[in-house]
Amino acid sequence: MIDFRVVEELALRIEALIPGSLKEAGADFRNNLKPALQAGLSKLDLVTREEFEVQSALLARAQGKLKELEARLKALE
Repeated sequence: MIDFRVVEELALRIEALIPGSLKEAGADFRNNLKPALQAGLSKLDLVTREEFEVQSALLARAQGKLKELEARLKALE
């Protein structure tokens, strides 16, 4: 799920890049930008920071166990 605040912030940053001569079309652009960003971002295979942190922790734990098992195996050889 994409955080609405992230889309809002991204839309504001993009809107700030619009030259002054095109600001007249800003209302239409602003109204269409957010739904377009949400649609585009929803097509990407993104994860939340929390999901990423959980997977990182699981990977670190698995790597630690692997090193431990490799050491035990080497000791048995």
